Amino acid sequence: MTDLYLADQPALASFCAELRGAAWLALDTEFIRERTYYPQLCLIQIAGPEGRIACIDPLALPSLNPLLDLLYDPAITKVLHAAYQDLEIFFHLRGAVPTPIFDTQRAAMTLGQGQQIGYAALVQQVLGVDLDKTHTRADWQRRPLVPEWLVYAADDVRYLPELYRRQQAALAELGWPVALTEDLAALADPDRYRPQPLETWRRVRNHQRLRGVQLSVLRSLAAWREEQAIAHDRPRRWILGDSALVELARRLPETVAELQRIPGLPPTTRQHHGETLLARIAAARLEPPEQWPTLPRRTPLSP
Repeated sequence: MTDLYLADQPALASFCAELRGAAWLALDTEFIRERTYYPQLCLIQIAGPEGRIACIDPLALPSLNPLLDLLYDPAITKVLHAAYQDLEIFFHLRGAVPTPIFDTQRAAMTLGQGQQIGYAALVQQVLGVDLDKTHTRADWQRRPLVPEWLVYAADDVRYLPELYRRQQAALAELGWPVALTEDLAALADPDRYRPQPLETWRRVRNHQRLRGVQLSVLRSLAAWREEQAIAHDRPRRWILGDSALVELARRLPETVAELQRIPGLPPTTRQHHGETLLARIAAARLEPPEQWPTLPRRTPLSP
């Protein structure tokens, strides 16, 4: 059966009509976010129970509503691998994720098929098929799309249906572990996909080197960076790098002159946001110790 490339509205509507009533759909996306805060959706791949595969071009279509209406049908299970980033895209499109969800990576962990196993590795392990990963770093915004890229993209859903069937059978034999059921249900929690500026300090590289009030300052500065990245739809690193955040929190500058001695702090950032950064640092230093963030305690190794 020939894979479809859908770039016009009537073809998309017809394809979605054919899939209404399906028990499940395999789903994947291609996106880029090198220059933006939010992921930029470039392609959606769908495989249905009858083996029909389509690569849907959101950059060519005036509306994705027929597809979104299909995906948000609660009677249809959406089958993905490593679902989080794909679901994040749909959350930003509609303010919720399409449920119910089956994640073959999470199922693989339950079935002993590998921790955080990649799609290609799981396909090879379970189905004995070696996937071509040559186009992993393709520029998915480029048009027209290269035919080999479309084959690569289609392969990302081509084998999901058989993985799903086999994992479903294996899980049925186990009696569907409660932990997996809860894990899959948690993927629908909208708080997973909403920005949480006050929590982003945990993802700052080398934040473990800081202690006490330094962590309070880092939390405030990382939240400011996140807010700026969201407001301007730019990558965090374009606002301010991790190393500069850590140095600001470590040195606790009080004046513009002291800001000049912070490694990695660009002059333009200092000029445009220096006073804001100093105010953030000063306010965070006034927080009482009981409100400071803490690092998780390391579990000592058993003798």
